[in-house]
Amino acid sequence: MLTKRKKLSRKEIKEDKLVTAYYKAIAFFEENKNRLAMYAGILAVLILAIILFMNNKKKNNETAGTELARVMNVYDSGNYLEAIEGIAGTKLIGLKKLVESYGSTENGEIAKIYIANAYCNLGKLDDANKYYKDYSGSNKLFKATALAGQASYQAYKKNYEKAADLYKKAAFVSDADVLNPEYLLHAGVNYMAAGKNSDAKELFDKIKKDFTTSTAFREIDKYSNQLEQ
Repeated sequence: MLTKRKKLSRKEIKEDKLVTAYYKAIAFFEENKNRLAMYAGILAVLILAIILFMNNKKKNNETAGTELARVMNVYDSGNYLEAIEGIAGTKLIGLKKLVESYGSTENGEIAKIYIANAYCNLGKLDDANKYYKDYSGSNKLFKATALAGQASYQAYKKNYEKAADLYKKAAFVSDADVLNPEYLLHAGVNYMAAGKNSDAKELFDKIKKDFTTSTAFREIDKYSNQLEQ
C-alpha cells in the first residue's frame, strides 16, 4: 500500500538543491579537469607575462630617467649636437640613442621633446618636427610643447592655417600652462596670415579678456589695429 509522500519544508528543499548543485559541480570538474587545468595554466602564464612586462617597463623607465639626467647637463649648456649624438668614450649615450632604446617609456617620451628642441636650435627643422610629431607621453605640458613645435614648423612651411590650428590646440591642452596666451597669439597671427581674420580676432579677444598680465596681452593692440585696417 502506497503511503502519502511527506511534504518537504522550504529549508529541506533548499538543502536538497544545494546538495544537487554540489554533486553537479563535482561531476563537471571530473569530466573537464584536464581542460580546466590547461585554462588555469594559460591564465597563470598570462599573469606572469603581465607582471614581467610591467616590471621591465618600470626598469626601462628608470634607466631612461638616469640617461636623460646625464644628457640634460650637456643640453642646458647649449651643446646641442653632443646632447643629440652623445660623447664617445663616456657614459653619455645622447638623446637619439635614448629615444631609440627607451622611446616607449615616459622618460623616453620626454627625451623626444628635448631632441626636437635641440634640432630646432641647430636649424634642423625637419628632424625637429619628426620628434615633435612622435611624442605620445602623458605629460600635458610636453604635449602642448609638441603641438606648438609642429605649429612652428607649419608656419615655417607657410602652411599658416594648419599652423594656427596647431597653436590653438596647444593652448587648450592644459589650463596650467603659462604659455597658453603665447600660443593663442601665435595662432591668431597665423590665422591673419591665412586670411581668416574673424578667427584671429576671436583669439585676440580671448587674450584681452583672460590673460591681461601676459606678454601676449601687451602685443595684442598691434595686431588688432592691423585687423581694423
